[in-house]
Amino acid sequence: MTGSLNKVMLIGNLGKDPEIKTMQNGEKLANLTLATSEKWRDRDGTTQEKTEWHRVVIFGKPAEIAERYLTKGRKVLIEGQLRTRKWMDNNNVEKYTTEVVVSGFNGNFTILDSNRGGDDRGEDSYSGGHSGGNSGYSGNRNNNNNNKREQPFNAPAGDHFDDDIPF
Repeated sequence: MTGSLNKVMLIGNLGKDPEIKTMQNGEKLANLTLATSEKWRDRDGTTQEKTEWHRVVIFGKPAEIAERYLTKGRKVLIEGQLRTRKWMDNNNVEKYTTEVVVSGFNGNFTILDSNRGGDDRGEDSYSGGHSGGNSGYSGNRNNNNNNKREQPFNAPAGDHFDDDIPF
């Protein structure tokens, strides 16, 4: 195999509200902490739980959307790439961190739970793209205050279609 793949998919809950920063070029950056958990029963039947914390960095238009809609506790699906960066701390000690980066065409996040703030929005998502173009944001929005869900289309039984489509 000649190629390789750097793709991360996580479903978890935000540990705190996003930290939003504005870069020198005016683009926004959102830092998230995402918790993923697994539960199991040990040999004694006791429920065990392990939580992993992940650093997530979102750039550009998706960061603006994250700033607007993401809050502590929200369940999200994050799709991005792993990146490790290094820096020097105040004591000139080299430090490393590994983050999931959501940007460009390979980045995506989807809000999986409804807004706990009152209006039920359903799922919202952002599929990455390049800045300056179509934002790629799409969500199932229900702007009615009566909380009705769209009903699926049910075709009539049998061949009772009145159309002249030749195929």
